[in-house]
Amino acid sequence: MGRKKKDIVLMGVNMIGIADEGRCVGKTAEGQVVFASGAVPGDVADVLVTKKRKGHMFGRVQQIYSYSPDRLAPFCQHFGACGGCKWQHLDYSAQLRQKETVVRDALQRIAKVEVGEWQPILGSADTRFYRNKMEFAFSSRRWLAPDEMNQGISNQADVLGFHPAGGFDKVIDILECHLQADPSNEIRNAARAIGKEQELDFYNIKSHQGFLRTLLLRTSSLGETMVLVSFGEDDAEKRAAYLSELQRRCPQITSLLYCINTKFNDTIWDLPVETWHGEPYIEEMLGEVRFRIGPKSFFQTNTRQAKALYDVVAEFANLQGHENVYDLYTGIGSIGLYLANKCKQVVGIEEVAPAIDDAKINAQLNGIEQVKFYVGDVKNILTSEFAQVHGKPDVLITDPPRAGMHEDVANMLLELATPRVVYVSCNPATQARDLQRLSARYDVKKVRPVDMFPHTHHIESVALLELKG
Repeated sequence: MGRKKKDIVLMGVNMIGIADEGRCVGKTAEGQVVFASGAVPGDVADVLVTKKRKGHMFGRVQQIYSYSPDRLAPFCQHFGACGGCKWQHLDYSAQLRQKETVVRDALQRIAKVEVGEWQPILGSADTRFYRNKMEFAFSSRRWLAPDEMNQGISNQADVLGFHPAGGFDKVIDILECHLQADPSNEIRNAARAIGKEQELDFYNIKSHQGFLRTLLLRTSSLGETMVLVSFGEDDAEKRAAYLSELQRRCPQITSLLYCINTKFNDTIWDLPVETWHGEPYIEEMLGEVRFRIGPKSFFQTNTRQAKALYDVVAEFANLQGHENVYDLYTGIGSIGLYLANKCKQVVGIEEVAPAIDDAKINAQLNGIEQVKFYVGDVKNILTSEFAQVHGKPDVLITDPPRAGMHEDVANMLLELATPRVVYVSCNPATQARDLQRLSARYDVKKVRPVDMFPHTHHIESVALLELKG
């Protein structure tokens, strides 16, 4: 038999910052870099190494010698098990400092570009109950804490909540979530209780069996609430009894929907959604624009901070009313529609066809005529021929996914030579890469980080680029 490898423990690691996926980054006295879970910047701790890579290590905190002055007691009973709010134990002002550093480091170390003006990070006014959309899973297998496992407690229980990190086949039974405002908790707890009372089977993801599968909740600042129940089996009698009781107990629900999902994955994008009660959508306002949001719509999940983000975009775009604006990766056209009345025309491009359907509906809903939306991959749609047809843009806004812009898109931006580009990013690393590519013809005039997701490592970054003279 081979010998068991001896555990490696790094002693007295100074935790200095936030890294990707919510880990803390630290350095030993010898300069070794380690990414660790369970710490916050400012802690001094021993770290048990779980994985070694060239130039750095990964691990988890084994013992803390000195606590950071920015450390707080987490406010949620599920903290530590649920991965939704990994930075609850870090003071929010410290979170903002760390996130601002992440953006600065990315642009300085990766892009290596000069930034004309660094604007201070824009924090979220709401640090709890800020999400307008949440997705929960029903399960017949409850996640057990380590002390429960040591006591031999069975995990056979009907629960409704989140999958823990690395535990796809189990669910943490969420009693109170601090991410979405009421009536979210009330509806979720009622949904669980009704399932138990009616003795319905909660889903088992390993055997792919069970009646109650997932629950999606969307809320609106206009007081509207959408609930979508995904059923793992098509049983009309059980479905009617369940939805009728959920509607009775939760009269706040203005849109009650359902779908039947017998696939091996939980995604609903390719499934028909049926309306049980109310309209098949809810509505939301951003500034003066009203948005109609369906169960599959792409919409910023922090409504109040989305307006703040779009106001930064509007400030950077500095529209005077005569501009031709291109909106790349437009989604449901939220940024383009928000700015449409400040310019002559908006041309939006988005790969997801249902999102463009929503964009067109929302344009019509608001009586906005000066917009054109096109379905397709930006790298294929945005060509010199396209610009000849629609006119070269005076201002170009790009809000790509985490992977950033395709190199062909960056090259096309260089060819178009738009006087002003506003780049909105949810990933500072890929934004930095793209800005480096664009630096051949553009100067980065302003950058402002915007925090959309308190207590997480996620951060938005808005950059203003202007064509070099």
